[in-house]
Amino acid sequence: MNAIRPRSRRARLRGSLTILAFILPALALFCMLVLTPIIVGFYTSLFKWNGLGGLPRDFVGLDNYTRLFADPVFYGDLWHTVVLVVLSLVIQLPLALGIALLLNQRLRGRAFYRVVFFAPYVLSEAITAVLFMLILSPSVGLANQILGIVGLDGLEWFADQSTVLLSLFLVITWKYFGLHMILYLTGRQAIPREIIEAAQIDGGNAWQVFRRVTLPLLGPTIRISIFLSVIGTIQLFDLVWIITEGGPSHASETLAVTMYQFGFKRFQVGYASAISVVMFLLSLVFALGYQRYVMRRDLEGATTVLREQR
Repeated sequence: MNAIRPRSRRARLRGSLTILAFILPALALFCMLVLTPIIVGFYTSLFKWNGLGGLPRDFVGLDNYTRLFADPVFYGDLWHTVVLVVLSLVIQLPLALGIALLLNQRLRGRAFYRVVFFAPYVLSEAITAVLFMLILSPSVGLANQILGIVGLDGLEWFADQSTVLLSLFLVITWKYFGLHMILYLTGRQAIPREIIEAAQIDGGNAWQVFRRVTLPLLGPTIRISIFLSVIGTIQLFDLVWIITEGGPSHASETLAVTMYQFGFKRFQVGYASAISVVMFLLSLVFALGYQRYVMRRDLEGATTVLREQR
């Protein structure tokens, strides 16, 4: 027994060292690429700094945050984020779910349709932005030409304050709903066929089977989809910057666009860092709260499975 204990201790030590050897490179990259920028962002947000001439020296404390929370543009950015999140939850995600359920049926050419619907997500944001700038051009755009054919007046899609946000949402939906469609399709295919057939044998119609069986079983996938949609909207930058640069008159501006303008065009890096800190805190609070109160059962289930496998 005494000879076995040292061996078991050595085996545990060897196992711990092996795990540490695998973790250290990833931990080093995490500290270098994630933790360090966060710390630097918090630090520079306390200074008035243009990003040039070495380290920041003009310490201003919380003045950048006081200025930020007194800026109406900041609250406009928050409102635009809320509007885009609500539109995504009400239109984009249900649309993706409906198409996923449709493409789960036995349709001729459904593999082709899956590729077609997912293809926009593969395109880069820059290509998508340029494509829709051409399609929604007020003068030569395809959209206004179609409206003219049916007898309607053309729209100033990205140049009108009343339509720019909805126009951007159209682009965002076209670009990203394919990702959510694939998530829902994968979740639907993971549901055992026997459960659906049992519900149908019990007399459930299509709506009842969807509401009572399919939708609850898709719950974890839907919650992940909502999480990705909200976090992505908070950090939205590429499409907005290329298409409108936040205009006209801040009507489509987001937090990331405002941060970029102050940091890289006006060289007010301290103020831009304060905006980045607020973005980080918004994302962090939402992520922690969402995982704590919405995804709690999903995470507990995953933890239980891992423990059983060990």
